[in-house]
Amino acid sequence: MELKDLKPAEGSRHSKKRVGRGGGSGLGKTSGRGMNGQKSRAGGGKGKGFEGGQTPLARRLPKLPGFKNINHVEYLPVNVSRLEEKFEAGEEVTNATLAAKGIIKHESDLVKVLGDGDITKALTVKVDKISASAKAKIEAAGGKVEEPC
Repeated sequence: MELKDLKPAEGSRHSKKRVGRGGGSGLGKTSGRGMNGQKSRAGGGKGKGFEGGQTPLARRLPKLPGFKNINHVEYLPVNVSRLEEKFEAGEEVTNATLAAKGIIKHESDLVKVLGDGDITKALTVKVDKISASAKAKIEAAGGKVEEPC
C-alpha cells in the first residue's frame, strides 16, 4: 500500500449541499427552508434569550449599582479585648490557637487583630494583619507582634 492508494471509508464523506442552484438539484427555489415565516428569511430565527416576545429576563431585572472587586480580601476581625479574655499571659496567638479556642471557625481563615478594648497580658501575636492601635496596645502590655503581620 502506498500513500496514493489511501482513501476515506465508503460512505464516510458527503458532498456539500449546494442550495439555491435550480429546481433540478432538489434544493432550488426555497432552498430547503420551506415556505414563509421567520425561519425562512435570511438572518431569521430566534436569538439567544428570546422568550416568545415576552420581555426577556435580562431586561426585566434591574441594573444594580456598583461592582464586585475580584481582588478583595476578607479578613475576620478579632479585637484585643477578645484576646484578653481567651488567652493567658505569655501565650502565642496564631490562627491555629484562635481556631482551637473557638474565636474563628477555621485555621485557614485570614485574621486581622483590631484595637477595640484593653489588654493587660503579654502575648506574642502572629496573625495575618494587625491594626496600628492593636499593635501599640499589645506592645504597651509587654507583648510582641511578629510577622507575617
